[in-house]
Amino acid sequence: MLAHHDYPIIFKKRAKLKNLKKLFIGNLSESTTEKELQDLFSQFGTVRSLKLVTDIFTGQCKGFGFIGMEGHEARAAIAGLDGKNFNGNSLKVGFETAKPKYRK
Repeated sequence: MLAHHDYPIIFKKRAKLKNLKKLFIGNLSESTTEKELQDLFSQFGTVRSLKLVTDIFTGQCKGFGFIGMEGHEARAAIAGLDGKNFNGNSLKVGFETAKPKYRK
């Protein structure tokens, strides 16, 4: 059981997670690794989450991934990395947007 004085600490941690922004990173080369992405984006702040989408059979990158960062850090990463050459490809970095579930 938590003591009464522990509650503000819990709420502070939750408040930090609310400001978390998810970034879409596109046009990655097949040879890109999670470590490389972590190192690249950590120049702009703390990477809270990282998901590199890979092929189930080969384990190679499918060309895109997602990164979670604090809001101001995410905006700095977009400004600094969108269009930047990385592993031979021009990166596409932006806030994640919902993909339509079906096509018309």
